[in-house]
Amino acid sequence: MTRDGGSGAASVDPQQLWLSPARSGRGRRPAFSRAAITAAAVALADAEGLEAVTMRRVAAQVGAGVMSLYSYAPDKETLLELMVDHVSGEPPAPAPLTGDWRVDLRAIGHHQRALMLRHPWLPGTLTTRRSLGPNALAFLEHALAALRPTGLDGAARLEAFAQLTGFVSGHVGHEIAQADAARSPGRAAAEARYLGAVAADGHHPELAEALAAPAHPATPEATFTRFLDRLLDGFAAN
Repeated sequence: MTRDGGSGAASVDPQQLWLSPARSGRGRRPAFSRAAITAAAVALADAEGLEAVTMRRVAAQVGAGVMSLYSYAPDKETLLELMVDHVSGEPPAPAPLTGDWRVDLRAIGHHQRALMLRHPWLPGTLTTRRSLGPNALAFLEHALAALRPTGLDGAARLEAFAQLTGFVSGHVGHEIAQADAARSPGRAAAEARYLGAVAADGHHPELAEALAAPAHPATPEATFTRFLDRLLDGFAAN
C-alpha cells in the first residue's frame, strides 16, 4: 500500500499522533508546520473533493518537497485524522449551554450540519472510525455536558452523541446528494412521474396515502430540524 493510500484509520496510533510533538525540535526551523499542511489539505478537499488530496498535491500547496511532509503526516490516513480534527475546532464555536438539553442538542446538531455542509467531504470520512484529537475531544466534552440533564448514565450519553453525529452525517450526505440531483431537473421530473404512476396502480396503497398527504415544509433547514426533533424525542423516551 502506498503512503498516499494508507492502510485504514485503524493503522493510526492516536497516542503517537496527538500526544507526541508534531515535529522534532532539532535541526533547521521548517518553513511550514503541521497546521499549515493540514489547512492546505482541507482547502484542497473543499475545492476538489477528498480524492484530490494526495501528499504530492498538498506539498505543492505549501511549497514543500513531498518527502518533507512525511515527518508531519506519514500517510494519507494520518492526514485525514488531522483534517477532521482541524475542522472540528474551526469557528464559530458551539453555542454556550443553556441547561435545557433539548435546546442544547438541537444547537449542537445544527452546528454539526453547518460544519459538514462547509466541508462536504467530512460525512464520508466519519464512516470510518477516527481517533479523537484535541478539538474533537473538546466538542465531545461539550456534548456530554449538554446531555447530563437527561439523566442518562455516561455510557448512554456516549451512545446518544454517537447517534446524533451519525444522524447528522447521514442526513447531510443525503442532503448533498439531493442538491446534486436537483441540478438535473429532468431526472427529478421523471422520478416524480414514476412514483405517481406506481401510487396509482392500486398495489401500493400505503405509498399512495403518503404521497397524497399534505407536504411538510420542505426547506433543507426545516426538514433537518423536523428529523432532528424526532431523534431527540427518542432520547427523551429512554
